[in-house]
Amino acid sequence: MSTTSSCTLPWLLLNIFLFLPLIPSSHIPPIVPTCRDKCGNLTIKYPFGSDFGCGHPDFARYIKCTSGELRFSSGTGAYTVSSIDYTTSTLVLTDLFMSTCSSMQNSGSFRLDRASPFTLSSQDVFILLGCSRTSPVFDPNEDLCDTGSGLHLCRGLYSCEGVTGIGLEPNGPISSCCVYQPIVDFGSGYGLDLPKLQCSSYASMYGFGGDETDPMKWQFGISLEYNDSYYTDACKDCEASGGFCGFADFRQSFSCICRGGGNSTTNCYGRGYAWSGTLEHNIHTKISFGGILLFWVLLLL
Repeated sequence: MSTTSSCTLPWLLLNIFLFLPLIPSSHIPPIVPTCRDKCGNLTIKYPFGSDFGCGHPDFARYIKCTSGELRFSSGTGAYTVSSIDYTTSTLVLTDLFMSTCSSMQNSGSFRLDRASPFTLSSQDVFILLGCSRTSPVFDPNEDLCDTGSGLHLCRGLYSCEGVTGIGLEPNGPISSCCVYQPIVDFGSGYGLDLPKLQCSSYASMYGFGGDETDPMKWQFGISLEYNDSYYTDACKDCEASGGFCGFADFRQSFSCICRGGGNSTTNCYGRGYAWSGTLEHNIHTKISFGGILLFWVLLLL
């Protein structure tokens, strides 16, 4: 071996050592999400989350904070979450295409996945507007419309100026209106398929605002109840330490996400101890290996 090659080899080995990654890629800790306790003017608590990896994974696919607005997604579109009541485990959705007393328009359909952790609230009353005479809701053998107490709801909505938006005259005949409660099961989930029902629009209300005679005061929206059994002792311990309950890795296992970065499998008292120990171990391993390599390089000189 030439003198040049003998001198080059140790320096080559030394440079390889210096430029080796300090931490193997398999041990690089994952990117830890940042969780927030507000989305717009709504307070976000478990099982909901503001960002990916926050909250419970069963809810993360339906609820997201987008551009400062909390949105609920289903097979028929995205809806604004206007309020959340954590004491009763309910939330209210606003459909921009839903009809109200002040504004009526052709609506889209609404569907709630059967597998979702949400159910329609017993307070919900769905009112179908501008239905054709051949609509299946008027089938006398099905009894799909409330023809008793529901009639005053139809009269109330049809007295609104907004009915002109669906081609009707205020205080006109209510024969094209149907108070649709409870919601009927169509296939894979609960929902309103307006084309199938041959109706122009729908209104949903969850309260009368203290006055059943004044539709301008009625509370329009879709009220959903959610399963609150996801709140575990592990989550309570995480929140007590100042963290947010979330999930990590492909198994979507529980993760306590700490404010300011870092996560843990238990709580934030350790501030990310779950992976920091592995990081420190790999640094020491690399340094020890580097010392041995440097010893043999010097020995060859």
